[in-house]
Amino acid sequence: MRFVYFVGTAGSGKSTLVKSYRDWLGNNGIDCMTINLDPGVDMLPYDADIDIREWVALDEVMGEYNLGPNGAQIVAADLMAVNIKKITDLLDGVRTEYVLVDTPGQLELFAFRESSNVIVEAFGKEKSMVVYLSDPMLCKTSNGFVSNMVLSSLVEFRLQLPVINILTKADLMKDEDRDRMISWFENSDSLYDDLLDNDANPQTVVGMELFKAVESVGIFGQIRAVSAVENTGLEEIYSATQLEFFGGEDIDPEDND
Repeated sequence: MRFVYFVGTAGSGKSTLVKSYRDWLGNNGIDCMTINLDPGVDMLPYDADIDIREWVALDEVMGEYNLGPNGAQIVAADLMAVNIKKITDLLDGVRTEYVLVDTPGQLELFAFRESSNVIVEAFGKEKSMVVYLSDPMLCKTSNGFVSNMVLSSLVEFRLQLPVINILTKADLMKDEDRDRMISWFENSDSLYDDLLDNDANPQTVVGMELFKAVESVGIFGQIRAVSAVENTGLEEIYSATQLEFFGGEDIDPEDND
């Protein structure tokens, strides 16, 4: 049993991708299950096998603690850790190859709170990794792209888990935009050159410094363009997770607990 956390900014398409990737795995004979860790989501595009809302519901947290939506989201994120044993108990005895973990819509509620580390440790850090979703709408400019890569680096730093980076919503991107973003990630020199081409202003200076910081931690390398709508790029996610967990070999049926 291996855990794959889908993490990204609000609106990056986490739940939609979880649904599409679950279906793709099933269609290819790979057993998996899904866990929803977003207590504030109204509707999911899939039926979660385990749903945190069974124990932590946002509207109930708002009423019990007399909080608005934002404050309740923070409390609910911490309450997930309090209830994590109920989830691990449900996982006891389950045999599956992959567990797809759908994280809260607001990235900071999962990546930047200590409760997330409690959850990762409970599931097993040594058998976990992150799929970080980059929304192309936030990455069109060189400064926006660097900002997004900073977030990806912070997720890796906070969770201390391997991260694979993907560009979501590939079906909505123009070919030239997609190719440019992939080039920025796979050839950091091209990103550096485009940052230099920006008008000299404080934002550009900050962008250059952030670029240097991100480059120094080695985040650049390969990024995959994925469409959960057209089901493209899903095999690349599978190949990347297989490479991370098993060195690229197919899953051993005896090694799925």
